[in-house]
Amino acid sequence: MDDHDKGLAHDLDTLGRRRVLLGSAGLAAATLLSAWGCGGGSDTASDSTSASGSSGSSGSSGSAGTCAVSAEETQGPYPADGSNTIDGTVSNALALTGIVRSDITTSFGSMSGTAGGVPVTLELTLVNVNSSCATLDGYAIYVWHCSREGVYSLYGATDQNWLRGVQPTDASGVATFTTIFPGCYSGRMPHIHIEVYRSETTATSYTNKLKTTQLAFPTGICTTVYGTASGYSASVANFGQISFATDNVFSDGTSTEMATVTGNVTDGYTVALQIGISV
Repeated sequence: MDDHDKGLAHDLDTLGRRRVLLGSAGLAAATLLSAWGCGGGSDTASDSTSASGSSGSSGSSGSAGTCAVSAEETQGPYPADGSNTIDGTVSNALALTGIVRSDITTSFGSMSGTAGGVPVTLELTLVNVNSSCATLDGYAIYVWHCSREGVYSLYGATDQNWLRGVQPTDASGVATFTTIFPGCYSGRMPHIHIEVYRSETTATSYTNKLKTTQLAFPTGICTTVYGTASGYSASVANFGQISFATDNVFSDGTSTEMATVTGNVTDGYTVALQIGISV
């Protein structure tokens, strides 16, 4: 395991999980689940992208009028949202000028560098489960994830701050990012971290966040990317040793976190997820 990842031991000590599912007819059911682990097992979504990287789609997201509160998750050991420190100094990328940006593939401010990988257009739609899944505009979403090598900026890659950024939701409740397909590091299924804030002006510290959740990728898409795209060689072995059933975050289900993915390795992918909050 690389030193940038604290793996299961860290998450088992810190991770707490609460999932609340709300039905479209106004029925509500609360389910409290706790489970832990990591593998290359199957999920509930089908994958229509072939091993050669041909076009396809996979995953699931809420339909109009039907939505659920997204699972509350740990922000993990590398959030850079002011909640932890690096070598005794508080790490908070949210306080940096330039963090509000759509293209998060490059570093910004005093740092420079570009994270290589298969291109991804990330589309996150924010909805209010208390108002017939009405979209929420003017909110802000902070995302971060590891590189194709499985490293997080500011922590493993201390001289970079790529693959982090904040975007406001537009009139349709959508925040869009340009990024890359993340790698698979030891101990976790591939994922993207997400924090929701009431506005850009409040997206300056974890103390103001409304929701912390994660985005999961269909296994078939991951297999295709890791098996055919350059730069992901370390992910092949890591992904072969983990599954949703044993992942320490996703083992209790991914119904509100499984992305819809379309595209291919050559042209890139569009990754979409609906995020439900209660406001």
